[in-house]
Amino acid sequence: MSTSLTHTAAAFVADLRYADLATSVRQMARRCILDGVAVQLGGTEQAALGVLGQYLELVGGEPRCRLLGDARRKVPPGLAALWNGTAGHAMDWDDTQLARHPGRAYGLMTHPTVPPLSAALAIAEYLGGVSGQRFIEAFVAGVEVECKLAEAINPQHYLRGFHSSGTLGTFGAATAAAKLLGLDVDGIRQTLGLAASMAAGIRANFGTMTKPLHVGRAAESGVTAALLVSLGY
Repeated sequence: MSTSLTHTAAAFVADLRYADLATSVRQMARRCILDGVAVQLGGTEQAALGVLGQYLELVGGEPRCRLLGDARRKVPPGLAALWNGTAGHAMDWDDTQLARHPGRAYGLMTHPTVPPLSAALAIAEYLGGVSGQRFIEAFVAGVEVECKLAEAINPQHYLRGFHSSGTLGTFGAATAAAKLLGLDVDGIRQTLGLAASMAAGIRANFGTMTKPLHVGRAAESGVTAALLVSLGY
């Protein structure tokens, strides 16, 4: 049996059940989801989302998933994740993972909630709805994988110019999407591997509309990776 870090993470995600979560974890997950949706709704009024809305009109696609802030519009799941993820970071008010070890830039790690939340919202609607417990399972799994990667990664990743909310957020989103889609250990492992080639974001774009787009693309890429694997990629 493989003992790679990817396999270990995938096995954790596949085995995770709502019943395994401590009461404090369930409460924190609900709090993060509520906060995440709130900043997503607020972010939909930012100028970047006006431009992104025009892009969604241009791209089109099968109307499967609603957009937060404009439920009349429906788009494919990947584009819904892109919209919700970008909105969630548009004002930079989304929650932050604090560093537990010295040597971290500014004492911060990543913005953990919005990528897996955006992916889970899109996939849940793509599936026609899921139970609250399944949703929280997937969300917690995504946040856990994202935060553990952030704790493990060399601080130079951020110091050399990468935006961890975009790079590591992709893995959180991919994990949440894969969990909701019911992928097995191998499927989750393949999803994480595919997501690794789709993760991006550079700090040179801070101060522009591109910074929140990093988080939106993280959510979109996570959904795309999981859907591709679910289809046999």
